[in-house]
Amino acid sequence: MKLPRISLPPAPIVPTARTLVLLTLLAPVAVVIAATAPGAWTVAPAATLTVLLVAMIDGWLAGGLSRFDFHAPPDAEVGQAAQLRVEVELAGAGPAHPEASIGFDPRLGEHGKLTFPLLPTDVPGRFAGSAPAVPLRRGTGELTDLWLRWPGPLRLAARQRHVALDAAIRVWPDLSPVRSPVLQHFLRDSQFGTVARRIRGEGTQFEALSEYEPGMDRRRIDWKASARHTALYARENEAERDNQIVFAFDCGQAMCEPVDGLPRIDRAVSAALTAAYVALKGGDRVALFGFAQQPRLMTPFVTDTRAFHRLQSAAADLDYSVGEPNFTLALATLAARLQRRSLIVLFSDFSDPTSAELMVESVERLVRHHLVIFVTFTDTELDELADVDPDTMTDIAVAVSADSLARQRSIVLQRLQRLGVAVIEAAHDRIGYQVIDRYLQTRAAEAIG
Repeated sequence: MKLPRISLPPAPIVPTARTLVLLTLLAPVAVVIAATAPGAWTVAPAATLTVLLVAMIDGWLAGGLSRFDFHAPPDAEVGQAAQLRVEVELAGAGPAHPEASIGFDPRLGEHGKLTFPLLPTDVPGRFAGSAPAVPLRRGTGELTDLWLRWPGPLRLAARQRHVALDAAIRVWPDLSPVRSPVLQHFLRDSQFGTVARRIRGEGTQFEALSEYEPGMDRRRIDWKASARHTALYARENEAERDNQIVFAFDCGQAMCEPVDGLPRIDRAVSAALTAAYVALKGGDRVALFGFAQQPRLMTPFVTDTRAFHRLQSAAADLDYSVGEPNFTLALATLAARLQRRSLIVLFSDFSDPTSAELMVESVERLVRHHLVIFVTFTDTELDELADVDPDTMTDIAVAVSADSLARQRSIVLQRLQRLGVAVIEAAHDRIGYQVIDRYLQTRAAEAIG
């Protein structure tokens, strides 16, 4: 996005911190003069007026703002830098470099503000600078204000201009793992090429009949077809395709807590989209499902990588919630919408035994008809609190509580495993690859259909 060049009226002059320091230092001097030489009391006011006059002249010498350009990308990915750039042209500018500050929606960066210097360009009087804004949440982040400030030669005063911005950056899920060289190299394998190769002789899905030759597995002989053709024929199978994969996201309070600077739900979306891309390359069908207090999102099944952008757009609309998720309603709704056995990858977390119990009961009903993979993030903060060396009674109480919560968490995950649920618990930077590994293992075992 680029704002048009605009001619602006003269910017107001404001004192700098250097001027305020000088005026502050004049106060005790005035007290000393008044105490030692009362007749010379006019020296202090004269010095103050002199400083102010010099500051005004310095601000006048700073020059005026002739034009400016503001550049911002229309789109960005959560956790990935988006460069904001400002270019200004100053008339009669002094030697001091100007400074820019941009105010925006807090989802676009920490503290909702970004300040950076503007450096000289090859053109006299023109300055330019840029700085990265790192979005913290998905959605549309508004860019609201631009402040420009450039001091005079003595840095006693500066000119300052505020401009209201009418711009926005659309923040999408992070797809950097999909573009990573490691994953792209993996997808160049013959099984996951642009047109996936059919693997005959493996799997359970019938592909064709061929004449039996010595050395073939005798269990592959189709006796009925052989009787009809009065010759031995063997079945050729291929790995089953067109499996249904559903990535389900808990958008409740626990999943909105940050891990390494980003909410868990954003880490989960990035991992799920990476795995979804691999599944589409393998010939399977993928859908997304999101819920909090009630179901919020259920996309149609996507069958080709050319429609991957639909999954990305849907994932960008997954909102954050401060309430507890309703697992009973959400998973029952999901089960009712699935017409055949599917692989459900559930990204969730839990903070108390009550919500964990409701989640386990809902997953138990779901696993009767579908294959479920439960994905959660390693709670490093809880582990650190449990392992800290206690120095006070408060430290002991915190460590005991953290250890108790960690044990309850372990018990819940063990209960899920006993139900037949595959559990993945890992750090956020490993979750995506572990989901892909588990999906490929499940697919190779023909366990989905």
